[in-house]
Amino acid sequence: MLETVIPIAFTLVSLAFLLSFWRLLKGPDAPDRILALDTLYVNTIALLVLLGIHLGSAIYFEAALLIAMMGFVGTVALCKYLLRGDIIE
Repeated sequence: MLETVIPIAFTLVSLAFLLSFWRLLKGPDAPDRILALDTLYVNTIALLVLLGIHLGSAIYFEAALLIAMMGFVGTVALCKYLLRGDIIE
């Protein structure tokens, strides 16, 4: 069952990744680009988890966790910068 589902999931998440990347490049304004960047983090995490399941390696799950933490901090910092114009205040 996993031999069938994993390639389909890879394809769909990769398509979502590409569409988010397109929105990041073309976004009409900064909040749309920040949201697209946040979605890119989520798609990257999903791809790493799928790769970890496919290869049976736990190192990909740890990398996904690190990307999730950095993505959260990055999104918060960008939002604070847009709201206040300064990150640390």
